[in-house]
Amino acid sequence: MTINEKNTDGTLFLKDVTVKIENRLKEIREDLSEGQKEIENMHEYYWDNYTEMDQYGYEEYDNRQALLQQTNANTEKLKLKHRFEKMLDAPFFGRVDFAFEGEEESEPFYIGIGNFAEKTGMTPLIYDWRAPVSSLFYDYDKGEASYEAPAGEIRGEITSKWQYKIRGGKMVYAFESDTKIDDEILRQELGSSGDVKLKNIVRTIQKEQNAIIRNTKDRILVIQGAAGSGKTSIALHRIAYLLYHDRENLKSSNVLILSPNSVFADYISHILPELGEENIQEMSFDIYAYHELKGAVPDCEDRYDHLERIMKFPDSGEKERFRLKQSEDFVGMTEGFLATLEDRLIDFKEVSFRGAKLTEEDLIRLFYFKFQETPLLKRMDAVMEYFVDAYETLKGRDISDEDRELLQGKFDSMYVSKDLYEIYGWLLEDYGFDPLPDVPYERRKLQYEDVFPMLYLKYRLTGRNSRKNIKHLVIDEMQDYSFLQYTILKSLFECRMTILGDYAQTLDTKQHDVLKFLPKILGRDIRTVILKKSYRNTYEIARYAGKISGITDLDLLERHGKPVEEETFSSADALLDAVSENLNLGEDGYETGAVLTLTEEEAYDVYRLLKNRGTEASYVDRDSSAFKRGLTVTTFYLAKGLEFDQVFMIQPEKDNPLASQAAYICATRALQELYVYGVENGGNSDENK
Repeated sequence: MTINEKNTDGTLFLKDVTVKIENRLKEIREDLSEGQKEIENMHEYYWDNYTEMDQYGYEEYDNRQALLQQTNANTEKLKLKHRFEKMLDAPFFGRVDFAFEGEEESEPFYIGIGNFAEKTGMTPLIYDWRAPVSSLFYDYDKGEASYEAPAGEIRGEITSKWQYKIRGGKMVYAFESDTKIDDEILRQELGSSGDVKLKNIVRTIQKEQNAIIRNTKDRILVIQGAAGSGKTSIALHRIAYLLYHDRENLKSSNVLILSPNSVFADYISHILPELGEENIQEMSFDIYAYHELKGAVPDCEDRYDHLERIMKFPDSGEKERFRLKQSEDFVGMTEGFLATLEDRLIDFKEVSFRGAKLTEEDLIRLFYFKFQETPLLKRMDAVMEYFVDAYETLKGRDISDEDRELLQGKFDSMYVSKDLYEIYGWLLEDYGFDPLPDVPYERRKLQYEDVFPMLYLKYRLTGRNSRKNIKHLVIDEMQDYSFLQYTILKSLFECRMTILGDYAQTLDTKQHDVLKFLPKILGRDIRTVILKKSYRNTYEIARYAGKISGITDLDLLERHGKPVEEETFSSADALLDAVSENLNLGEDGYETGAVLTLTEEEAYDVYRLLKNRGTEASYVDRDSSAFKRGLTVTTFYLAKGLEFDQVFMIQPEKDNPLASQAAYICATRALQELYVYGVENGGNSDENK
């Protein structure tokens, strides 16, 4: 196909392809209707004839198989229908005119969110952004270029590149570009009001981002990126790319993302469906740990309890204790404790049962030698099963459930304790830590500093079930995971990983670089990519945030906006007046805004006062699960990963141990406008007098 000279701006192609998508949709809807009728007929036939079907069930089996095939066919057609309906709004966003090596004429390749061909099996009119040929659009300017196809490297020359913006099926602009993704287009995209959800970036993927997304070679890929560098978007687009290219081995159900909280999970939940994939599983590692420890403790503090406490009641002793319990040194302490626990934990007693017996010597031999590789709290179960097998073989019959229960009691009684809470308490006392409170199960509550140490001890004592169904793990906010947590994750997930974060956004009182210890845990086949270009904030906001963090080597997109406004008020009322005056949300304004505070108590007070003034707002706390349009009031730590058009940062007290991190995180949440407000000492609200 050669280029139509009259169609360089894509308008004729848009008109033509829209008609073809509509025709294809009409066919799919008809097929779906027919398929549904066929399913109804199969159901009707089955209920009319099931009593007369052959006794061996062959006819029933055939009927069920046909029903399953038709249902699967309908499901696939439904996916196509949804994809093409989305494509009607914006069928494509780019075009590359490429002359294959040895050819004089160029061929246009239109690029969109998914493939579209007039009929199944025909050459696509629009190529999926993940298709090999689409890399020409992201990686090259005009001139010599190549891409990797299944048949090998394809070389040639790019003669022209176009970028398009289409909305509602109408061409908004068509722009011929000599560069990868024209900076003016990028500025327009990033300068528009923030969506309520994270944007997909297929229209503006940069060359360095594209290399990460299309990376299929590296087993462990670590992305260290500045705030606003697109880390999360890149990771999700990478998953979409891997799902597209390895459908036989990788499905959405094989991918898990560890996200910091439910609001963030909701904020990113639409990305994969927008890119033509099913959503992936999401999990908080904290919540997973609490579930795993339910047998030992009914309640645990969460990370946010810990943060709130160290902000309200700064205690250097607690901070150092927390760091130690999450460190490599504590893993070593635990291993040392386990090395001596065998002798302390077991009191061997001869077992007799209906003429059969195991002497203390037999028990010691089995426990220390035959089953030495079995986890300690499961080892006596293995010894018992050995005894039961021998007894049943000798007697030629199975023992009853009642007898098995009796034997279980005999073997369990040899443990001095099987209570994980108590055993973990021994570990703490052995190394000079404060002991756990000696209280009944229902009154136990574990401090956050002890959650993952106890989980590690549990897995070493009882074993763990690795998540074999997970073939790719995504870890976001990597800087907030400790050596101990990564050690546990390594034991649970023996799979490929994409790990991303920004050490400057740590929730610890000190920055720490996890890249220093990750190779020791995950192996040395780690590929690390550093992203230094920030796209989120205006130039003014990014420079302001850089001064807070001390990061000076960022590459900033020259997108200018309103200067950062800093002001201190005489009272909280005056501060809230300023928020109301500068808030610009709604039909003629921005989509999203946020008032960000240091603590949960402060956030709720601001939310309440704003509501009393008639300002509509959503309050987000640790139990929230949705990110909404309009004004959000929340803490800096729950705002991590999110972005807002306008941000009003309530300046933290400088002596707060997390003041610097909080200020940096708040500043980097702002897309368009940042206001940094504080109250003079002693200032308060009239409503609180």
